[in-house]
Amino acid sequence: MKIKRFKDILAWQKARELNKMIYTITQKKSFSKDYTMIDQIRRDSISIASNIAEGFGRKTDKEFIQFLYIAKGSISEVQSQLYLSLDLGYIGKDEFKTVFDSSIECEKIINGFITYLKRTNNPTND
Repeated sequence: MKIKRFKDILAWQKARELNKMIYTITQKKSFSKDYTMIDQIRRDSISIASNIAEGFGRKTDKEFIQFLYIAKGSISEVQSQLYLSLDLGYIGKDEFKTVFDSSIECEKIINGFITYLKRTNNPTND
């Protein structure tokens, strides 16, 4: 099946779910005074889906892969900020685990997509 729109990409769908989770947790009262953290973690979570969409829109696999790597970098930033949110008591361990696990799932899907795109462009890499 050929992907026709970025919204059909599973990694983008998972990034969208993660983004919603980030917005939900940052609306909690415990985050209410830390505007810098709210802004940073939200921007990084937005960056994940945005880079997947932008890479898809570039129409070359080479550029798409580059943007998928950027999305992975944004996932790492979100993960780091989740640890800080846990350390500061903004979120509990259960919330942390739920959101962190979602970020790991998104990361794994992006990794698989990168591997797929590399193989389809250079089938001798087996």
